[in-house]
Amino acid sequence: MRILYTLLLLMGCAAAKAQKSSTISIETKHSCLLFTLAENHKLYQSYFGPKLSHENELVLLSNKKHDAFITGGMEDQFEPAIRLTHADGNPSLNLLVTDHRTEKKDDNVTLTTITLKDPQYPIQVEMKIESYQNEDLIKQWTEIKHNEKTPVILKNYASSLLHFDADQYWLTEYTGDWAKEVAQNETRLSPGIKIIDSKLGTRAHKYRSPFFFLSLNQPAKENSGEVIAGTLAWSGNYQFLFEMDEKNSLRTLSGINPYASEYKLKANELFVTPAFLYTYSTEGKGQASRNFHNWARNYGLMDGHLPRLTLLNNWEATGTNFNEETLVHLFDGAAKLGVDLFLLDDGWFGNTYHRDNDKAALGDWQEDQRKLPSGLGYLVKHAAEKGVKFGIWLEPEMVNPQSELYKKHPDWILKLPNRDENYQRNQLVLDLCNPKVQDFVYDLVNNMMTKDPGIAFIKWDCNRTMSNTWSSYLKQDQSDLYIDYTKNLYKIMQRIRLKYPHLPIMLCSGGGGRTDYGALAYFTEFWPSDNTDGLDRIYIQWGYSQFFPSMAIAAHVTSWSKTQSIKFRTDVAMMGKLGYDIKVNDMKPEELQFSHTAVSNYKNWSEVIWQGDQYRLISPYENNRAALLYASKTKDKALLFYYNLYPKSREIFNKVKLEGLDPNRSYQINEINLMPGVRSVIPENGQTFSGDYLMKIGLTMTNNKPLPMTSSLIELLAK
Repeated sequence: MRILYTLLLLMGCAAAKAQKSSTISIETKHSCLLFTLAENHKLYQSYFGPKLSHENELVLLSNKKHDAFITGGMEDQFEPAIRLTHADGNPSLNLLVTDHRTEKKDDNVTLTTITLKDPQYPIQVEMKIESYQNEDLIKQWTEIKHNEKTPVILKNYASSLLHFDADQYWLTEYTGDWAKEVAQNETRLSPGIKIIDSKLGTRAHKYRSPFFFLSLNQPAKENSGEVIAGTLAWSGNYQFLFEMDEKNSLRTLSGINPYASEYKLKANELFVTPAFLYTYSTEGKGQASRNFHNWARNYGLMDGHLPRLTLLNNWEATGTNFNEETLVHLFDGAAKLGVDLFLLDDGWFGNTYHRDNDKAALGDWQEDQRKLPSGLGYLVKHAAEKGVKFGIWLEPEMVNPQSELYKKHPDWILKLPNRDENYQRNQLVLDLCNPKVQDFVYDLVNNMMTKDPGIAFIKWDCNRTMSNTWSSYLKQDQSDLYIDYTKNLYKIMQRIRLKYPHLPIMLCSGGGGRTDYGALAYFTEFWPSDNTDGLDRIYIQWGYSQFFPSMAIAAHVTSWSKTQSIKFRTDVAMMGKLGYDIKVNDMKPEELQFSHTAVSNYKNWSEVIWQGDQYRLISPYENNRAALLYASKTKDKALLFYYNLYPKSREIFNKVKLEGLDPNRSYQINEINLMPGVRSVIPENGQTFSGDYLMKIGLTMTNNKPLPMTSSLIELLAK
């Protein structure tokens, strides 16, 4: 049987060789990824870089031969992209190309499928590479299946393997913790292995974010340098592995973290890895970011071209201490601000156990009759009477030991059977591997929306990582847990989206614990950090802007910092998707007047902020100030955000050179978001300049004594 299979495979290889060209080219508007099919039927990566003007010269690059998908147990001894153990215990894999095909899905998207098989075993690996022409972005994943008699044990299963040849490599990664998310760090890679990964299960991005920049030859700048930006569309454990060899070649592996996750793949079952998304730029990090923003709005983000809702959250005003009358009174604050929605946060549920703090009732999703005797429908109705929509906070994947759910269904909880329970925020994780738990989570949302269809927004939280983890449902197949959990979360979201396709849902995870395009296929935005200090948020939002469009980055005006003005905090929040979490009744009259005007300004400019091109002009990592600009696609208008951070005594700031304008058009300068009675001190305010002048000379944004934590918003309107 094996001899027959080998003969059929070699016949397929020969046919592929006879009918197909010797190279496979994946191209976008400005980049090219080239593979070579060798005579021995092996697949090699020959090139990844700028797109060539003459296709006939691609063949000249085919002499470089890097194994396109390194297999374990064979002669290549570098880190494998795929490693497994066959049913007979053999740990080797040899993949030969048997077919490749290209499908043009539309004028912009092309899918290339490369099929590889082992001549000795009935196993197939398909490399899927989807290219987005206009967005200059590539989406790559792997599909694995087999027809052996018993399960194959997958030990490594990368989504992609990319090779690079450069003099030097510089890696930008993003690390942090709660309230300290996405701190930007850049280091030069040296020979050996560098790994960025997570083993946290849920809230998997708490310490390290699942995205990076790789700069070739020298550190890339905002507008110059050769750089690859990459991220994994996966909400669970992930791994980026960078291996630099003795010849200065670099291999980059991206995919699910194989830690504690040897996957038992049954015969005829299809294992699909998450997509690795990446873009190549010769124009620095800024262009790479804009590529991601454009792709996200068109393909990666739920409802990427629909408006977002501004909102007022009650958390800072009440915590869990509220009742119906308190909340209805807060609706007035939302109306005074002019926001679209009031969001009721944690603390509204539980009867046997009451949610008066974070120690009880999580999992018991019924209205607390003490606080809300008339139910959520009462709040929905009264919010509508005040001219605002109503939203609700949920944490569907979690449970408190002090809850009815915990008492009724101990088998629904991820915990070791013979160890003490380990708590984070006084809670445990529900077992989404269990179909009954999946139904429970779906029914929570569906029943709530069926009962009160006026609910217009959900904040979906996830406040702890996995620890002391064991699934009673999986029994002896615990190594499948981390992968199955995330896949089942997506299955739940698919069911929700099938019935509620356009319901806005915020992705929250104790701050930025889930920030990936795997989840954002189902969520309209994410909460980047519980830290809403204006200064800290500049850095946090700056980091996330490298990979996500502003409409996906929720940013709220709060009272986290008592020393920063309402204007500074508001100007920072307007960089993203604006919201408020503040005691409106404690605001001074001039602060409330300013805030109402700011919300109006935001709504007037939201189309440009959400859909325009972003240009990061001055980095807070390199200066005591920061500036960025959003320009409309037609270049008829732009909005400049400028911040003084902590300028030194007598520090002199030069003019801010703008980007993204039409050099042949004239723009009128006008400062907005001024406090009542305050006049602009920008010397050029009210004047008109050419786009050429503004991009080459710039605007004077500070005087000789810039004050810390001050800001300006400048609108530029083409004449």
